[in-house]
Amino acid sequence: MDKNKISEFFIEKGLFITAILSIIFIFLIISFILLEGLPAFEDYGFFNLLFGFEWAPTDGDFGVFPMIIGSIFVTLLSLLMAVPLSLLCAIFMAEVAPNKVRKVLKPVIETLSGIPSVVYGFFGLIVLVPIIRENFGGTGFSMFTASLILAVMILPTIITISQDSLRNVPHEYREASLGLGATQWQTIRRIIFPAALPGIITAIILGMGRAIGETLAVIMVAGNVVQIPNSIFDPVRTLTSNIAIEMGYATGLHYNALFATAIVLFLIIILLLLIANYIQHKYKVDIGGGSL
Repeated sequence: MDKNKISEFFIEKGLFITAILSIIFIFLIISFILLEGLPAFEDYGFFNLLFGFEWAPTDGDFGVFPMIIGSIFVTLLSLLMAVPLSLLCAIFMAEVAPNKVRKVLKPVIETLSGIPSVVYGFFGLIVLVPIIRENFGGTGFSMFTASLILAVMILPTIITISQDSLRNVPHEYREASLGLGATQWQTIRRIIFPAALPGIITAIILGMGRAIGETLAVIMVAGNVVQIPNSIFDPVRTLTSNIAIEMGYATGLHYNALFATAIVLFLIIILLLLIANYIQHKYKVDIGGGSL
């Protein structure tokens, strides 16, 4: 057996072991969360916890429904703000911008992903909260403020992956479209964008995961009031914020209820990913079937 074959053998086995360890760690984490959270479902009741409107641990109330609504609303509102801006920026960088502009914009946008979430939260606390308080009323701590911060935080993820997806579309598609007399915008809208759509949906999925899992920045600007908001300027508390705020002093059933909150969050993420992956698969089939 020569050196190349020996190297390939060890590399292959090393990658296999790494993959197995990753799966084992994931199952260990899931098992730990389930073991700690299931007692809350057994003692308080699955539907009481999932659809309860009151979260008052001192009174024995552990309803997380307002926080489920808060998490979903904050995530969807942040995506509503971030996705159009991200896609326009990605299209500009991939198809329109000169190389000099692209070389400047790309590292600047990627730098945004390296900024700690506490910095985003501090910026929202010092700058955005007073602005929203003065212009829209209320305390300024609201679902809108949290969504605005999250929208900025997920921009780099969606832009970078969407740009790569657009640039990976075969160049022959562009040449064929332009050769048939289509304008550049028609080529982008009817050929390039549909072909890159599976990758763009993947970018949105990753951005959604970042938004729904963010904790520290949301804690600092969302208001952390357990209620179903009547408007986007009302304060909310998300599931992740609830865990982070109360885990430090929780005991007994309260402690188990926080892990049950993590289970609910896990189930919501799985549901959203299944929906997004279904949409992604559907568009893959349509594009592969010749809708271009």
